[in-house]
Amino acid sequence: MLTETLRLAVQAIRRNLMRSLLTVLGVVIGVAAVIAMVTVGQGSSAQVTAEVESLGSNLVILRPGKQSMGPPSARDSAPAFRLADVAALQGLSSVAYAVPIVSSTQTVIFGNANVTTTITGTSVDYLALGGWTLQHGRAFTDSEDRAGTPACLLGETVRAALFGQSDPTGDTIRVKSLSCTVIGTLAPKGASTMGQDQDDTVLMPVRAVQRRLAGSAEVASVSIGLKSGVSTTRGIRDITALMSERRRIALGQEDDFSVFDLKQIATALSGVSAVLTGLLSAVAAVSLLVGGIGIMNIMLVSVTERTREIGIRLSVGATAAQVLLQFLVEAVVLSLAGGLLGILLGLGLAALAAGIMGIPFLPSLPVIALAFAFSAVVGVIFGYFPARRAARLDPIEALRHQ
Repeated sequence: MLTETLRLAVQAIRRNLMRSLLTVLGVVIGVAAVIAMVTVGQGSSAQVTAEVESLGSNLVILRPGKQSMGPPSARDSAPAFRLADVAALQGLSSVAYAVPIVSSTQTVIFGNANVTTTITGTSVDYLALGGWTLQHGRAFTDSEDRAGTPACLLGETVRAALFGQSDPTGDTIRVKSLSCTVIGTLAPKGASTMGQDQDDTVLMPVRAVQRRLAGSAEVASVSIGLKSGVSTTRGIRDITALMSERRRIALGQEDDFSVFDLKQIATALSGVSAVLTGLLSAVAAVSLLVGGIGIMNIMLVSVTERTREIGIRLSVGATAAQVLLQFLVEAVVLSLAGGLLGILLGLGLAALAAGIMGIPFLPSLPVIALAFAFSAVVGVIFGYFPARRAARLDPIEALRHQ
């Protein structure tokens, strides 16, 4: 009986194929939007986690003032760090690397080409801590680091802008009024989690940037890599105790510096991504309800158009339950067809977005199954009223209908 009912439902849908496709469009859009949003959201969260893990499992950032990870606040009067602070941090038993960071935005010139980029003054450990590899040339030596020799490592974006396809190792570029020898180039890393071009940079020894570009001995921040096996909690505790001592912060007084755990930042970013994905998915799910209303509307029209057919079926022995089942199955088939098309469209859109954004394509089978099941529920709920109306028709009055 169910097989015959299904055959009749498909036959009725095919009689008005274009109308049926337009009817399920709301369901298609709703399911596709939900799947695409969730898939892209999961890919973004996975990308954030992967990028943080690529920096090392125990990486923390030390910055002056009680501020966020954004740009320093102009109102924050906390004193900056010094290279002596960095040296003291390197002496901690829990610290593997303590890398000073001094940044300056400058125009870099070579011949007739120029580009405005970020000059990062740092130490040679910056490469190991950040997972950078050299494409050409070499890194700073300890003597260049201590002496503040104007030696440069170019990111791929800067190299391409100034030198095209050639290897600049050994050439001299001009940074502000400073002549700097290019000793190597960095392998490309692409965009960061926040969408910034990581290759748009020039690395120089920190003392060279302090003396020749910044005109200050201040250190804006310190990137700290903890030793393997050291917990982040212990590392932050050791760093906080040392800096409180060096900055003469009395017991009970608020610290004038901040220590950020990148794992916590990644968790926060993933949480924000999950909330936004949930909100957008909830909005997209409204399309499913709109699609359900469309199905109910077209089924009511179908009942009106097929009143005489219903009367004939009832007069030859069909029960009201059989008529109800026929129209209910028809509504569910429409809704499931829309759900299936929506799944295919959603996965296609998610794959396209993942390719454009450069994030992993991570479809969620539970979400796909839930969306498909929800489309079936929509068919049952919004198909029941038209089916009940058909089942309650008076056979005599139905046969009189023209």
